This record gives sequence, C-alpha cells and structure tokens, in this order.
Amino acid sequence: MPSTTEHAVRQLEAALQSLEYAVEQRLSQATGADGLAEEVQMLTTDRAELAEALDHAKAHAARLEHINRDVARRLESAVATVREILQADEEDG
Repeated sequence: MPSTTEHAVRQLEAALQSLEYAVEQRLSQATGADGLAEEVQMLTTDRAELAEALDHAKAHAARLEHINRDVARRLESAVATVREILQADEEDG
C-alpha cells in the first residue's frame, strides 16, 4: 500500500502530465500571437511551480524513508533487548 507521500508524488506527476497536455491543446487551439504568448507564459509558470512542488515532495519522501528505516532498526534493537531480558529472567526464575 503506497504511503501518503508516495501518493502525493504520483498526484503531482499526474498533474504535470495533465499540464503538459493542456499546453499542447492550448497551443493547437490558440489564435493570435499575443494571446498565445500570454497563455504559454502562464502555463510555463504553472509547470515550474508544479515541478518545484514535485521536487519537494520527492525530497520529503526520501527523508521519510530514511527516518522509517532508522525507526525500524531501533525497534528491532529494542525488541531484541526485551527478549534478552525476558530470557534472562526466565533462566533466573
């Protein structure tokens, strides 16, 4: 099951693809150089913002992955310690 961050990254990637498709559609439908240039500028700005958000989401996902591995390692260590204590208690008792 994908994590929330992975889901967000997929959504951003889908949004970028949709934006690129919209740019292509607008370019093919636009009339007049001024309107076209303005439309392209707006779409380019939107795409840059989405790309930046995607980069941030990917970096955040990588950090969370690292933290998750660290927590898992610590939990495994704690479980091993508890087992050792319980085993030693059983042997003494």
